[in-house]
Amino acid sequence: MRILVYGAGVLGSYLAHVLVRGGNEVTVLARGKRAVQLKTNGLVIRHYFQRRNTVDEVNVIQELTADDLYDLIFVVMKYNDFPSVLSILAENQSSNIVLVGNNADALGMQIEIQEKSKAKKNVIFGFQISAGIREENGRIICIRGGGQMILGSLDGEITIKPILESAFKKVKYKLAYHEDIDAWLKSHIVTIVALNSVSYLYDGDLKKATKDKKLFKQAISAMDEGFQLLEKLNYTITPASQVNFIRKHRWITYLGLIIVHKLSFMKLIDGSFSEIAALFDSFKKLKKHITIATPHWDELEKRTMSKFASR
Repeated sequence: MRILVYGAGVLGSYLAHVLVRGGNEVTVLARGKRAVQLKTNGLVIRHYFQRRNTVDEVNVIQELTADDLYDLIFVVMKYNDFPSVLSILAENQSSNIVLVGNNADALGMQIEIQEKSKAKKNVIFGFQISAGIREENGRIICIRGGGQMILGSLDGEITIKPILESAFKKVKYKLAYHEDIDAWLKSHIVTIVALNSVSYLYDGDLKKATKDKKLFKQAISAMDEGFQLLEKLNYTITPASQVNFIRKHRWITYLGLIIVHKLSFMKLIDGSFSEIAALFDSFKKLKKHITIATPHWDELEKRTMSKFASR
């Protein structure tokens, strides 16, 4: 199967690795230094928990033209980078597109692709459960417990499910389908925005951040407010267990976050606050539709955005 992975960061690189091992003909779209690294050294990944290295050969392109044809295109990007590629995807003749990553505007992106495309596109949304960092030499250090992607369609049934499952048939990689992927993605955003804000305020020094009890407690309260916002807008928080646990067991949640942030592998999780800033902005737009007080969320946003603006 001919597959394009559009984006060669940590998540895109791991996904390309899995698809290559699945026997697919995999092309990666990368530019500049990253394209040179892939062409010269291949796709190099250090699997952190598995304590092994892998090297895969992939085709490399630096742009997607209208005539390029793939059975599947996985676009693996940060939320704030998606808008720049929607027109390119619409003009390309490939039919099956999976947008992978944080997404607060799935419907808007789907509409833009469909309206600008001359032919029908099957647009699916997904989130890959993995993390890591990319070293200066191009090697990816990947942190994962097992390969998995949450997938869903805004139109109900995923008509390209057989194609998706065929792509991963020969590898240990789980595809989990969710009937309300928009709600899943928005629920996930609440958590990652709060926790990434904590990390950002301490310049990624998680050991130092764990000493700020007030900030962690504020982040937990901000999560609760974020979930309340979604509930007011009639989104179903998913999984429901996360919001229930935060509301009923705040002290345990606080202790759990402190413990997790002290683990050694947490320093290997790469993040971009430009994406978090865009996600903050997306929730600000959601708030315009209702009246709800979110003092902890607002204060966390004010602190982090003030720092971001001064950089």
